[in-house]
Amino acid sequence: MPGAAGATLNLLSPTCRTQLGDWAHSWGGAGRDEGVEQNSKYKTFGRLLASCCAWLLRRDPDRGPPSSGSSSCLSVFPVPPYTIVYFPARGRCEALRMLLADQGQSWKEEVVTKEAWQQGSLKASCLYGQLPKFQDGDLTLYQSNAILRHLGRSLGLYGKDQREAALVDMVNDGVEDHRKRCGHLIHHNYEEGKAQYVQELPGHLKPFETLLAQNQGGQAFIVGDQISFADYNLLDLLLAHQVLVPGCLDTFRLLSAYVARLSARPKLKAFLASPEHVNRPIFGGRKI
Repeated sequence: MPGAAGATLNLLSPTCRTQLGDWAHSWGGAGRDEGVEQNSKYKTFGRLLASCCAWLLRRDPDRGPPSSGSSSCLSVFPVPPYTIVYFPARGRCEALRMLLADQGQSWKEEVVTKEAWQQGSLKASCLYGQLPKFQDGDLTLYQSNAILRHLGRSLGLYGKDQREAALVDMVNDGVEDHRKRCGHLIHHNYEEGKAQYVQELPGHLKPFETLLAQNQGGQAFIVGDQISFADYNLLDLLLAHQVLVPGCLDTFRLLSAYVARLSARPKLKAFLASPEHVNRPIFGGRKI
């Protein structure tokens, strides 16, 4: 098959190529004898190829499509019915949104106002009595890091082997430690604790600079040579700190370049410039 359609088929799994070929052959041979207009068949086949292209565009081009294994070609074209239930803030969900946007995924937002949360019914229905709540089809998850790890496994963002997966987990735990310190400052000790927080911040950022230096001289990602869910979590934390403590990355050459490099990824850049992201408070009710 010539042109873009042929190139698309070459990128599909063998199962998909076989099934598409069988369908194309049967449609091409049926003709008008079966009372179906040939033009209609070509349109249907074209729509199927368009679905193939749409699926391919949702994948990381450096990683390619997932391996085959399903008996149905259509099973590789799902549009994940993701739903994020959270407050009108970046908070614990912006890394998740960055990941989905950069990976070309779509999702639905259910924004929970302070008044709605205080009514208590939603809180009582949440497993741990807190948000975010995340839905992936019939799977409901709580805990922001569990959600990130789930998407890491689902979308191939968990390192290329067990060694890298262990390092990704280590980095993400380090981000979580820092996020908890930041959260305590913002919500419990901002006026009295800000000066000490700023003084101690370089020591908390240094491990991430060290990790970058150890991985291809800081010219790649935080682990390995492909992006992971920990990169999105770290990027979100660093972007927030550039607002909280302006200039905090000035002495960290690799971290500064890392933030600029990741923020320039086309889909992520578009998300970071979107009104939804720009107008969403970083720290909820705390105005920085």
